[in-house]
Amino acid sequence: RCQRWVENCRRADLEDKTPDQLNKHYRLCAKHFETSMICRSSPYRTVLRDNAVPTIFDLTSHLNNPHSRHRKRIKELSEDEIRTLKQQKIDEAFEQKQTTQESNENNEQNTVSEEGGEEQEEEAVPLTLEERENKDYLKSLFEILILMGKQNIPLEGHNVDELPEGIFTSDNFQALLEYRINSGDEVLRKRFEMTAVNLEYCSKTQQKQMLEICENCVREETLREVRDSHFFSIVTDEVVDIAGEEHLPVLVRFVDDSHNLREEFLGFLPYEADPEILAVKFHATITEKWGLNMEYCRGQAYIVSSGFASKMKIVATRLLEKYPHAVYTLCSSCALNVWLAKSVPVIGVSIALGTIEEVCCLFNQSPQLLVELENTISALFQDNEEKGNELKKICHSQWTGRHDTFEVLVDLLQALVLCLDAVSSDLSVRWNNFIVSRAFVLSSALTDFDFIVTIVIMKNVLSFTRAFGKNLQGQTSDVFFAAGSLTAVLHSLNEVMENIEVYHEFWFEEATNLATKLDVQIRLPGKFRRAQQGNFDPEMTSENYYKEILSIPTVEHIIQELKDIFSEQHLKALKCLSLVPSVMGQLKFNTSEEHHADMFKNDLPNPDTLSAELHCWRIKWKHRGKDIELPATIYEALHLPDIKFFPNVYALLKVLCLLPVMKVENEKYGIGRKRLKAYLKNTLTEQRSSNLALLNINFDIKHDLDLMVDTYIKLYP
Repeated sequence: RCQRWVENCRRADLEDKTPDQLNKHYRLCAKHFETSMICRSSPYRTVLRDNAVPTIFDLTSHLNNPHSRHRKRIKELSEDEIRTLKQQKIDEAFEQKQTTQESNENNEQNTVSEEGGEEQEEEAVPLTLEERENKDYLKSLFEILILMGKQNIPLEGHNVDELPEGIFTSDNFQALLEYRINSGDEVLRKRFEMTAVNLEYCSKTQQKQMLEICENCVREETLREVRDSHFFSIVTDEVVDIAGEEHLPVLVRFVDDSHNLREEFLGFLPYEADPEILAVKFHATITEKWGLNMEYCRGQAYIVSSGFASKMKIVATRLLEKYPHAVYTLCSSCALNVWLAKSVPVIGVSIALGTIEEVCCLFNQSPQLLVELENTISALFQDNEEKGNELKKICHSQWTGRHDTFEVLVDLLQALVLCLDAVSSDLSVRWNNFIVSRAFVLSSALTDFDFIVTIVIMKNVLSFTRAFGKNLQGQTSDVFFAAGSLTAVLHSLNEVMENIEVYHEFWFEEATNLATKLDVQIRLPGKFRRAQQGNFDPEMTSENYYKEILSIPTVEHIIQELKDIFSEQHLKALKCLSLVPSVMGQLKFNTSEEHHADMFKNDLPNPDTLSAELHCWRIKWKHRGKDIELPATIYEALHLPDIKFFPNVYALLKVLCLLPVMKVENEKYGIGRKRLKAYLKNTLTEQRSSNLALLNINFDIKHDLDLMVDTYIKLYP
């Protein structure tokens, strides 16, 4: 193409030049190109199409215009001339440096070198004009990227498929760049006003590099606070899709300088199918990439989708092997029964949970559909209006995350099926095709006998842990007393396991009664019958099949999960909650935290004085004034004016509130998870970016543009 340009220009003197030389030293005016060959995205920049060739020339006008014979051309410098110019620049920089040194002579700072202890002068190397302009230019780029992250603006603009052939349009980053130029950003204008080639302002590779630096600098602000507080806990949320790849959101819990428990979002970790590889990469990211010392980790919790529980349990086990004090616990933001249901290794349970989520999602998408459901509930519960009103209220909430999700579903099932059937068979134009088709599919799923048996058995098995789980999400005193009731819960479940024949018979009868009410045929699952090809044992009834495939594995799994999640170490920690004055008061100040606090002995500033300090702490609250209320939470205890006089108690309370099972008392310090959910809800999967997500979720964290620029220059000189 360069050769064609030279030939069309009739420049015989340039025929021996290489394309690189032509590109570097020569420019061609835009007036020599047809307008169809030019895309003008900005008044400061002309972009040519890839196949553009100059065709407009007036080769006779110079004969009548003597001045045109002497027009200026870009001169190609010889090696000697380049060397001379470089030397002049070095001399100028040296003179400028000397001048700066003389003017700042009285303000020089001295530092003592570690080796010799001698005083040395620190000299700031002055920036050349070119370096200063480059830093200002980079700062403008970083400002745009941070704005895009905070406002959740995707990098890409219009999809190429959306545009007619031959139409050029900028992506969002380039559009904002051009807007700044048009608004008077002189730094950017100078940078791009002479650009007349088909190049992006900032390549995708450079954008990615700069975004990684933005992400790391913003994350480092949080990590610095975590390191200052020493102790922390790690929490992950459900696996999410980021631009077609599965990622694990990671959050950190710590107590800041103002004694507030905070839960902040740290970033996304690429998910690995192999749990052993995931455990290694998870550990490497936290320790090597993010620089946290896992010796200070005091808790770990994983909220998982169905199917991922067993893998994350392996990750937790590997971390526990290396760091015994990183107690594996439940997360306060997830109901125990929901967490247990998601961890059950039975495919039917996973399918049922997915169906429940889809039903809830469909009704939440359409207010009209919710009204239809309410009308159906009113018609079904005419004889029990109180129950009907309660179910209507539940329908307007995220009922799939409740402790009694399966009970609610069993009560609602008939109303859901009737409502969905009415929608899918409605011949009017009241409902759009999407809602009608989804209603038909979900109605079929809800009236499958396999689904009905699953939800009835899950409802009955999880009824033994419902009150226990609800207390774990209650007040501090509820959590303390819940820890003491675990033995009774396990005893009840073991009794069920020993008499599973009897219990399963009652559960199956309830399922068949519900199926009969919905006119659903009671039979073995079709996939089981197809797999047996008619050769299965005639004694294999539906009741026996579901006992072996569902009831026994579910009860066994829940017993084992409760033992694993509430380990001896975890229960010891929860019993230390008797340090909270309101719990102490309910126990008539007859407590013995010393026996349970052994596991935290190395975390205390003065472990030798712990016993005496605890005695003083009990006396303080036992003999308080009549008008003084007992602090009811760890948050209130940490903010007591005289807590500094009880350093061991303060250290214990800090570590205890880090346990993921403890809820963040002050909601404004636990918004990391809410912002994460909001980002995922408001951003299309293909437009999600792990870098921009961190900037959006942590939009209120301060950022240092100069640090970002210096880091970029150092990493990509």
